[in-house]
Amino acid sequence: MVSLGGLARKVFGSSNDRRVKSTRPRVEAINAMENEMRALSDAELAGRTEKFRQDLADGASLDDLLVPAFATVREAARRVLGMRPFDVQLIGGMVLHNGGIAEMRTGEGKTLVATLPVYLNALAGKGVHVVTVNDYLAKRDAEWMGRVYKFLGLTVGIIVHGLSDDERREAYACDVTYATNNELGFDYLRDNMKYERSQMVQRGHSYAIVDEVDSILVDEARTPLIISGPLEDRSEMYNTIDAFMLRLGPADYEVDEKQKTTIFTEEGTEKLENMLTAAGLLKGESLYDVENVAIVHHVNNALKAHLLFQKDRDYIVRNGEIVIIDEFTGRMMPGRRYSEGLHQ
Repeated sequence: MVSLGGLARKVFGSSNDRRVKSTRPRVEAINAMENEMRALSDAELAGRTEKFRQDLADGASLDDLLVPAFATVREAARRVLGMRPFDVQLIGGMVLHNGGIAEMRTGEGKTLVATLPVYLNALAGKGVHVVTVNDYLAKRDAEWMGRVYKFLGLTVGIIVHGLSDDERREAYACDVTYATNNELGFDYLRDNMKYERSQMVQRGHSYAIVDEVDSILVDEARTPLIISGPLEDRSEMYNTIDAFMLRLGPADYEVDEKQKTTIFTEEGTEKLENMLTAAGLLKGESLYDVENVAIVHHVNNALKAHLLFQKDRDYIVRNGEIVIIDEFTGRMMPGRRYSEGLHQ
């Protein structure tokens, strides 16, 4: 028995089918311009960028320019990369331009699809951000697809770890900027700590395309971006409490690996209080007296470090420093630190 909704989908198609179908007239219009684009010289093709910008200045909208702009990028990609976007890629580009999510299988050319809406939106001169999951992809795509943008007269920048503020400001000033979500996020946070607008590196947020959107906006979004300030050196305290953890047994604590939490049992708390008293670190009679707040923070972090974080899985030690491993990509994240003293 077919439901009413199923019958409607068979007759009218799903909402996704209807949305894709609505792009067909524009796809046909782009295809109709192909011979015209092929007849242009390289200089004439590149010169269309200035023409489009003048059209925008005269009052045209980006939607008005979509068909000729996509036709221009298609021809540029064919000449520069030897890759001609297919009709399905044109449709994907339109979906991205309209702020939607385009799901494409591996090998269907997601990277090439992005060049279409990126070029179109970069014409406004407000900057376009292409967000990737790691530095490797940012560099690769900026160099690879950047050839198309540069052929058409656009500037291309890339944000990776280790750049100075001046280098970042220059990259953000480009028409197209490639960066990872972490670099973009931290630059935004740091800009909000600057005292003058001239010190900021980002110039605004007009249009962005997110590659691997499920990874960036769902998986990695669970990890907050936090800027930490410097703490006083308490190395001796860390080393002392770290040694105490080695003297505790399974009966002294409880671990919830799913929630990533640890707590001391009553037996463990009593044992810890005796060790702290012997070391002259405990004030008052109980570990949980108000004057021992800092000590409680240290011992809780030490227990977490020993039970929840595993070397060569969650972090590595390189040149005497702890480097965090991204749990989603398996890549090192130099410069990132665990918060609230856990890193120490």
